[in-house]
Amino acid sequence: MKTLSFLCIASYFKGQDFLRSLKREGCLVYLVTAKGLEGKAWPWEAIDETFYVEETARGQWDLDQVATGLAYVMRHRRIDRIAALDDFDVEKATFLREHFRIPGMGQTTGRYFRDKLAMRMKATEAGIRVPSFSALFHDADIHDFTQRVAPPWVVKPRTEASAAGIQKVHSAEELWPVLEKLGDERHWYLIEQFKPGDVYHVDGLSMDNQILFSRASQYLSTPMEVAHGGGIFRSCTAAFGSREDKALQKLNAAVMKAFHMRYSAFHSEYIQSKEDGQFYFLETASRVGGANLAEMVEFSSGINLWGEWARIEVAVARGAPYQLPPVRHDCAGIVISLCRHPQPDYALFTDEEVVWKLNLDHHIGFIFRSGQRERVTELLDQYTRRIQTDFHASAPAREKSS
Repeated sequence: MKTLSFLCIASYFKGQDFLRSLKREGCLVYLVTAKGLEGKAWPWEAIDETFYVEETARGQWDLDQVATGLAYVMRHRRIDRIAALDDFDVEKATFLREHFRIPGMGQTTGRYFRDKLAMRMKATEAGIRVPSFSALFHDADIHDFTQRVAPPWVVKPRTEASAAGIQKVHSAEELWPVLEKLGDERHWYLIEQFKPGDVYHVDGLSMDNQILFSRASQYLSTPMEVAHGGGIFRSCTAAFGSREDKALQKLNAAVMKAFHMRYSAFHSEYIQSKEDGQFYFLETASRVGGANLAEMVEFSSGINLWGEWARIEVAVARGAPYQLPPVRHDCAGIVISLCRHPQPDYALFTDEEVVWKLNLDHHIGFIFRSGQRERVTELLDQYTRRIQTDFHASAPAREKSS
């Protein structure tokens, strides 16, 4: 059997389990990452060779230079597959796949999992509910939107992750100065009706155009609330078999079909409107969710999204079958906060349902697991109050990543 070689692109320090899983599958593993991440604790035992990219002053990669460098690498090394380990790496991977004719998601499909305007247009085309939105290309279209759609609205970057760069506006008079300030970058944004409601996420795996595994969860503090209000991040798995769980699974399957997801990990977000109780599509990504949600999903299900995604990539490349490990159905919840202390005293937290503690300076975080969802939500509430009183710190919202 031919040894497969994977080029893994990571502009952030993540995906360690993906790299280890590729190595266990007998692959050659090449890592392309930013020079500034050279000192991170990558799983070097799983990496055969590493290539570093010097970022521009704005933290970006010159993709033409990356392609030139990869062309030299490929003179003596075969690259069978390219994997993007972060949201910001999807464009890099699709560009390189197209240029070097390497199998996998190309630039057109990649837009649906990266560009918030493209994904809203595709969802609308497929009959999937989305909050009312408009591109910001044409002034007359923007004026029409403000006349048709009641405020408040949110102005969103098309290619940011999480809640970075989102601005909430309450009138047309407030909107136009915001757009003026965006200047030449206005076309990189969209406007969307703000719908109050509960935000959910669905994390899982797909192969052969079928969803193999997915887990629906609810943000108890939404990413936007945390980013703009200095809050404490919380999420909890939805009650299995509940109306919300069934609706989200059905809706997410429709999104993956409409967006032509063939095989990957995915992280999708939806909002249940307080006004009409319906679920609306917000965004999706062809990668593992951040903020340690992968760990929460693993403690709930026994499925390591990073590791199984790598196994799926290898199975597809080899034309071989893939078997999902047994799936558990425990409830899990996560709470994470910035911490005013460099290293919090975890000895103060002794509940038996605590299965994970965050090891990161100036942060405090826990994952809980139980057969009873009520117990997990109870602990989330208790720990949030304790963190708020004794540990919590906040930082200004990040306006826009480079």
